[in-house]
Amino acid sequence: MNGTKLTLARKRSLLGIAFILPWLIGFVLLFAAPLFQSVQFSFSKLTVGLNGFELEGVGWDNFNNALFVDATFNRILTQSVSEMLLNVPMILFFSLFSATLLNQKFRGRTLARAIFFLPVILASNAIASAESAGLINLVGDASVVNEMGGSTSEYNIMSMVMILSDIGLPISFVDYIVGAIMRIYEIITSSGVQILIFLAALQSVPGSMYEVAKMEGATSYESFWKITFPMVSPLILTNIIYTIIDSFAGSPVTDVIFTTAFETQNFGLSSAMSWIYTVIVGIILVVIGWILAKRIHYN
Repeated sequence: MNGTKLTLARKRSLLGIAFILPWLIGFVLLFAAPLFQSVQFSFSKLTVGLNGFELEGVGWDNFNNALFVDATFNRILTQSVSEMLLNVPMILFFSLFSATLLNQKFRGRTLARAIFFLPVILASNAIASAESAGLINLVGDASVVNEMGGSTSEYNIMSMVMILSDIGLPISFVDYIVGAIMRIYEIITSSGVQILIFLAALQSVPGSMYEVAKMEGATSYESFWKITFPMVSPLILTNIIYTIIDSFAGSPVTDVIFTTAFETQNFGLSSAMSWIYTVIVGIILVVIGWILAKRIHYN
């Protein structure tokens, strides 16, 4: 009887398997075959006929055409990676800052949390489809918005550049700050889920730790860097991975891949682009995960 009892580690392992089992079943039944087929397409030339499609092996030609022959894919891919490297730190900083504010006790805290998550709902595919179909209008009169922006944005940006330069900041740092200001709407709309994740992590920090730190004379600044930041560091890695995948999923590269497949009917080249894109995203995730895993504090 004692030999049949499960250890705590085995129970946790079985619980983890049960947690991913729905995804695993869905992957095997729905995604495994198309995934293997896309690998075949990437090394072949696909011809559609009356009796279906035929594949002619071309080796690495599709990958060579995607990287060195196609006029747009290489440029858009490089631009997407560079924009991701700029946006991820901004989104993480804004998310952690907002979650720290929303974790404080004040009146209307629930409403404030809902407002910060509202851009995620407005940026969803359902809202975007309704707006493109003319059912709703979230922007208003675009000409008025552009006219107002054109009359004030140039002066404000130049003033910001002059102020930051006068205090002795490096030009590269000034460019980064100005870029963050120019993309403030994109940063806010991309931070809703990350704010919720950070907020959940902050709420899981025991209040007794802050009480002890206060009794020892620690300031709020010291409490943040000695308690808050180490305790939420595992979720920083989670948010980085989520933000990277989310930025790539909505990048112009996916539009190029879709256009190549369904408008030019070049499914082999489109599959090669998809796998190049997937491999680059995977390498970035592995490198970032490996670097941050050594600096993360686990309880």
